[in-house]
Amino acid sequence: MKRMYELYIANKNYSSWSLRPWVLLRELRIAFVEHQLFFGDASGWDDYRKISPAGKVPCLVDGDTVVWDSLSIAEYLAERHAAVWPAEGGARAWARSAAAEMHSGFNELRNRCSMSCGLKVRLFEYPAALDRDVARIGALWNEGLRRFGGPFLAGSTFTAVDAFFAPVAFRVQTYGLVLDAPADAYAKRLLGLPSMKAWYADGIKETIRDLPHEEETLRMGTVLEDLRAR
Repeated sequence: MKRMYELYIANKNYSSWSLRPWVLLRELRIAFVEHQLFFGDASGWDDYRKISPAGKVPCLVDGDTVVWDSLSIAEYLAERHAAVWPAEGGARAWARSAAAEMHSGFNELRNRCSMSCGLKVRLFEYPAALDRDVARIGALWNEGLRRFGGPFLAGSTFTAVDAFFAPVAFRVQTYGLVLDAPADAYAKRLLGLPSMKAWYADGIKETIRDLPHEEETLRMGTVLEDLRAR
């Protein structure tokens, strides 16, 4: 039997880093076994550190090979599956650059608008730094859609660059972030993908709450709606 990848992730409600390789594998129809740990529940994490000493998610296991960090996982998969990045060189270079910018940047967006799929939140403040992050994301999305023809960022098919911005689509939904029409339509396109719908459905079923995530959200805004299971 062909060996399957094993992907370790955390709460689907909170873990934007876990979402990236998960949605990439699902959209490319690459088979994998999912293992889920939970922030807010200490069980399982000590055993997990024996697999991945960094103790962070996501982590991909391929036989004896352990790959951690979402960008590293994408590149590992790209060595084995051609569809991870665009085939055309210019589109591939742009997609890698945009994904890397998302991976290492947009700190104000991350800090002020943490991912919580099942909530609708009105922010207390919308500082200039957040405005710059959202404007830059909109500009990136518009550039990719315009240059490569859509409907995805680097062309006609879903690739790793779309996976890296998938958590932003959930943030747009949670915090009501305002984008121009093409960027907003792209966010809705991501949210409408079968894999994203499946992730969201699983996320709002989760009943384990992680206090640091919950407190961070309450520091940043007012919860208008909580759609998560009790």
